[in-house]
Amino acid sequence: MNHNESIENYLESILILSEKKPVVRSVDIANELGFKKPSISVAVKNMKEKEYIEVSPEGYISLTREGKRIAKSVYDRHKFFRDWLKDIGVDDKTAEEDACSMEHVISEKTFKAIRKYVKGE
Repeated sequence: MNHNESIENYLESILILSEKKPVVRSVDIANELGFKKPSISVAVKNMKEKEYIEVSPEGYISLTREGKRIAKSVYDRHKFFRDWLKDIGVDDKTAEEDACSMEHVISEKTFKAIRKYVKGE
């Protein structure tokens, strides 16, 4: 992937928030990730420049097609690793934390191979 872990986390958070809330605002992202508003403002500007998000005049944030593609990919990896780790006996908290790390560090090729192996395909 040619985007960084920080951007992936923001996009993933926007995706998750958009499934829970009718609109997503910077303050929602700040609360979800535990960051201060200035950090979110910088990230929002960066994601807009990369055309991963759009921001309405009211400040509502939505994912572009590319932003949604990236967010779904990261979130799918996260869910896969979290569930797999729990299935092999890792406690919930550790599985969640490790999945957050694992989702970013392996290539798509390796992820597909692991998923195929785990699913017995």
